[in-house]
Amino acid sequence: MSKVKTPFKVNQKIVYPSQGVGKIIEIKEKKFNDETLLYYVMYLEVSDMTIMVPVDRCTELGIRAIVSAEEALEALKTIGEDFEPITSDWKLRYQMNLDLLKKGTISDIAMIVRSLYHRSKVKELPILERKLYDSAKKLLEDEISFALDKSLEEVEALIHEKLEPAGGHAEIRRGVSALSRLNDDDEFLNDDEDDDIIPPGDDDDDDDDE
Repeated sequence: MSKVKTPFKVNQKIVYPSQGVGKIIEIKEKKFNDETLLYYVMYLEVSDMTIMVPVDRCTELGIRAIVSAEEALEALKTIGEDFEPITSDWKLRYQMNLDLLKKGTISDIAMIVRSLYHRSKVKELPILERKLYDSAKKLLEDEISFALDKSLEEVEALIHEKLEPAGGHAEIRRGVSALSRLNDDDEFLNDDEDDDIIPPGDDDDDDDDE
């Protein structure tokens, strides 16, 4: 029998970075290469998909419990804070935000949403960045919704209010706009790279996770 400790319980809500909020529906043993391993069976609501993840890989994959209400409110505060203009090199920007998404903390996800939203107000995001933004925003909305016990509609309104406060962020947008003029000409080149954001449950950046 497996002796691996299980930090999560059945019916507990969890966050799987790049996949969304899910729920542990079962903890089961399964034989793999003549070894019995313990697995979480997770139901991911956003994709209506059930997956199995080895218990001993949860930390490596960034799987964690839903944050507290206080942490959720702090993430909302982060979205509305001033920030330095981000690079206009979309490849570098994409990799930086991808690394944040892999870390998977709610503050990291909030920073991705904030920076890419304001970047999109300057110039349309390349396809990969748009996917990353949509994924991060959905993950943020879902987690805050559970943490604050509010509907998705209420959370979407709260996030929008933080992103677009009355008269706010004008200086940020001007700064980003000025920076973006330096090398935006190649912004949309090489959009034919891997389309998926983060491979769920894989050590490499490939697509497979089912």
